[in-house]
Amino acid sequence: MTLPTVTPQDIRSALLLRWEIALLDIRQEAEFATGHPLFAANMAAGRITLEAELRLPRKDVPIVLCDNGEGLVGAASAQFRALGYDNVRALAGGLEGWRSAGYELFQDVNSYAKAFGELVEARRHTPSLSADEVASLIAAKANIAILDVRRFDEYATMNIPGSVSVPGAELVLRAGHAAPDPDTTIIVNCAGRTRSIIGTQSLINAGLPNKVRALRNGTIGWTLARHNLEHGADRRGGVGPFDGASDNARDVAYRAGVRRIGASELAALRQEAHRTLYRFDVREADEYAAGHLAGFRHYAGGQLVQEIDMAAPVRGARIVLTDDRSIRADMTASWLAQMGWEVYVLDGGYDGSLEVGPPQVLPKGDPAHRYRRPYEGTDVAEQAMQAYLEWEYGLVDQLRRDGTHGFYVI
Repeated sequence: MTLPTVTPQDIRSALLLRWEIALLDIRQEAEFATGHPLFAANMAAGRITLEAELRLPRKDVPIVLCDNGEGLVGAASAQFRALGYDNVRALAGGLEGWRSAGYELFQDVNSYAKAFGELVEARRHTPSLSADEVASLIAAKANIAILDVRRFDEYATMNIPGSVSVPGAELVLRAGHAAPDPDTTIIVNCAGRTRSIIGTQSLINAGLPNKVRALRNGTIGWTLARHNLEHGADRRGGVGPFDGASDNARDVAYRAGVRRIGASELAALRQEAHRTLYRFDVREADEYAAGHLAGFRHYAGGQLVQEIDMAAPVRGARIVLTDDRSIRADMTASWLAQMGWEVYVLDGGYDGSLEVGPPQVLPKGDPAHRYRRPYEGTDVAEQAMQAYLEWEYGLVDQLRRDGTHGFYVI
């Protein structure tokens, strides 16, 4: 069977018009990270049967497969057809066809979320402090609170001394507990740049009374400045929103264009079989396991913003978020809306029957084919870390050249 093709120009048009499309790069993650279109999502050919039905919930969604001339597309399309996907095509000419059309290729993983983070900093002038400035504040025992917005396992591997784990979407919910004194300066850090920029700007957008600063370049910048990291820390930030946090988070979501819906509107969205609908519970994993709404997949809010290409590879789809406290869903939705998604927050629902059980977790891939992030672990070469930062610094210009992103910043 000859697989139909779609041109790079047609894909670009679909992206600009916000039509649904799943542009899937089926190479291994390490190869994907060497260069791909901005809105391509990685689904390695060997993982299609594991991942497709979770990540592509609508069987007739337009799927476009690409590789870099390795000859993977034919067998991959057969796997999709065997799973019931009936609208599968190939990118004409593969990645070389994309290059030949004059279009941009983006390196690394989660590239468009990282590019968006750089755009936020450029547009909002998100304030930051250097590693040396933060180290001086720590040494002087200044009135500061350092909040680490990465996943807890990342934090436990290595962290800024004295910092507390408050994963991204939890910030507005927990900042009042972490820094009850409005004179305390809050410093937000991640491993590199994106999550600390988004976290810092989240607190600013939500009207936290404290001064808030990002640790510029995160643990990478800290390491390059020759400061020591802690290992094995287990400090977690408690729940304690600041005054007005809930109303402020809702206002931020409204300003970003997020719509709030109830059960009847959610049912109406589900009935529209011609549209892809993603439903995510953005709370912590233990809260989800204790009781969640049927049909909602767990994806902690901060990671959802960072990994939206992994969670929702159908660009142009709809997203509904839920959270029993609302704050996390509102803040997460505000960022997804600015990234060009049609996103809703579901009101209520937790007073009825809930499903109980842990989040669904996809099996990890072969480590030999995994892209080693330059910001993870404790044995990364300094040259790789510096190169990663320089790549991030260039993303705003690359977005401008690409021209398909449709991002805006409130």
